[in-house]
Amino acid sequence: MRSEAPLLAPVFRSDGQARLLSTLLLIDDELSITDLAKRADLSYPTAHREVARLLDAGILSERQVGRTRLIRANDQSPLVDPLRAILRVATGPVMILAEEFARIDGIESAFLYGSFAARMLGNAGPAPRDIDVMVLGEPDVDAVYEAGTRVETAVHRPVNPTILTPEEFAEASGFLDNVRSGPAVAVIGELPWR
Repeated sequence: MRSEAPLLAPVFRSDGQARLLSTLLLIDDELSITDLAKRADLSYPTAHREVARLLDAGILSERQVGRTRLIRANDQSPLVDPLRAILRVATGPVMILAEEFARIDGIESAFLYGSFAARMLGNAGPAPRDIDVMVLGEPDVDAVYEAGTRVETAVHRPVNPTILTPEEFAEASGFLDNVRSGPAVAVIGELPWR
């Protein structure tokens, strides 16, 4: 069964294709189809079909190492750089935030919430203007905001970090009740209430 085009980037044929391309084009790495399927959260047969299509289009390249096919972006393709630019804006915030936050001590978990998370999860609505990210733990506040600024530059959308300790996040408040009951996408760790 074919999935719907992603709301954040309807130029891709499916959400799975966008995740697969993000995995390969936004992180400079070679992956086996098995590893690619896991990272893109796709079944192996779906990843295999998408890779075949993208190899035929020249967007991906492969090399054989023993019996393993290693897949990567084909940097010789004139389509790769424009696709990277689209993916960086549409699906990149999770990957780029995860990379940035992984360098900061004291972050226990982080997740997107609000309209960007809703569109990533397929909830209809207008295009998000910004990216709301909740950071739980006791990190260096300046480091979190500096990381947010770097991501903002990369994805061309404002990034709004909210930093709380896990105890503060567990408290009852209208805002936090809305965050906990609304759409959320994990960036680091698991979603703390699910």
